[in-house]
Amino acid sequence: MSKEIPVIAIIGRPNTGKSTLFNRLVGKRRAITDPTAGVTRDLLQEKWFLGGHQAVLIDSGGVKLDKEGFDDLVSRKSLSILDSADAIIFLVDCMELTPEDHALMQKLRPYEAKTILAVNKIDDETRDDLVWNFFSFGFQRVVGISSAHGIGIDLLEETLLGMLGLEELVDIEQEAPRLKLALLGKPNTGKSTLANYLVKKEISIVSDIPGTTRDVVIGEFSYKGTEFEILDTAGIRRKTKVDDDVEYYSVNRAIKTIDEADVVLLMIDSIEGLSEQDKKIAALIVRRGKGVIMVLNKADLLSGVANQYAAMEDRVRFLFPVLSFAPLCFISALTGKGVEELMDTVLKIEAQLNHRVDTSVVNNALRAWTESYQPSRGAEGHNKVYYGTQISADPVKFLFFVNKVKDFPQNYISYLNNCVRKDLGFPSVPVEIDLRERRRNTSNNALGPKPTEKAEPRPKAAPKSTSGRAIAKPRPKKPGAKAKAIAMGKKR
Repeated sequence: MSKEIPVIAIIGRPNTGKSTLFNRLVGKRRAITDPTAGVTRDLLQEKWFLGGHQAVLIDSGGVKLDKEGFDDLVSRKSLSILDSADAIIFLVDCMELTPEDHALMQKLRPYEAKTILAVNKIDDETRDDLVWNFFSFGFQRVVGISSAHGIGIDLLEETLLGMLGLEELVDIEQEAPRLKLALLGKPNTGKSTLANYLVKKEISIVSDIPGTTRDVVIGEFSYKGTEFEILDTAGIRRKTKVDDDVEYYSVNRAIKTIDEADVVLLMIDSIEGLSEQDKKIAALIVRRGKGVIMVLNKADLLSGVANQYAAMEDRVRFLFPVLSFAPLCFISALTGKGVEELMDTVLKIEAQLNHRVDTSVVNNALRAWTESYQPSRGAEGHNKVYYGTQISADPVKFLFFVNKVKDFPQNYISYLNNCVRKDLGFPSVPVEIDLRERRRNTSNNALGPKPTEKAEPRPKAAPKSTSGRAIAKPRPKKPGAKAKAIAMGKKR
């Protein structure tokens, strides 16, 4: 992250509306909001344009006085951003100040020059006067807001611009795109450990307790000249095991990252092996046409028996026919073993996803495929493939024109799919094939059949006048002597 980009952190005790304010400022439902205390655990960061200037906004977990379990981990994580943040929004509830609020005030005294005391839940005019009570706490900048209704947000942004020494811009600079890498899988497969290893800092809390990660945690890193954005998601469990609203929203957010990602890493525990849930997640990824790599984590805990990797790969291929094309990598996210090979594979997948093939190349290959293996005959006659073209990259889609789509043999579509992967440069990514019937050009038939030219009939001679008398038929002429001689000669 460039140091010229200001980092703005939102901090406060639980249930003051931090995640609601975070979503309000970034303009989307990025953080999960719920009345349950302690929903946000990790530091959630998002790109944000403050008055036209690029900034990073961070939502933190609620700081509590408890020093046990998650509460202590979350509190220490939240307080760790105070030194690095360029601006701090200290959020409190206008209706209630708690011992945790007072404890946080003392923690923030050394950072008072870069802190704004934001008094939240000023939802109507009757609460406006409550803001004045908070000036007594000695903070230079106090702003009354309603994160739920958007009241006072303009004033908050103006105060931030002034504190950071920035003037509002009209033109917004565009950021270079990053390759988005999503980590998906069941709980406790090592997603957060791998995210922390790649980013080289703890962006996600790591714990043995299932469901530690709730929101989608975003981090950034570079590898071999490519800028990456990594999306660490909540573990996806079966619906029957999801027993509260927060986890339900967490799982939905995790599934939505498939659409946002360029490449998905499906994390699988090497020790526990595969499950039906892994298959369902894989099907979701393939259905969306995303590049996917099966990552067997915790390889450092395997017994080391000869051919163990090969045996596990054979089993995975057998149980995962839907991912027969996808690469498989063994890694240890804890030690970093195999991670470099994994990232090299990611770059190869990304190149294949964005690969395009000229239509002439597709049709030259198609001729060879159909000569080698023709579609089977159907009930209504022969099935034929005329020509094809690539219609999109990332996701990779091809369109083939046939004589009839109805009852076209599915096994031949699979054959075409395999040929495209093998011969056109897509060996390790999903390929979608659509069929369309070739329609004849109807422009010549629109006016009906073209009339054929016929010779004009010869006009009939006008009948001679007979004045009412009958006309006898002319007597046939007898052949002459010469004609008789010729006929007699032929008979002989």
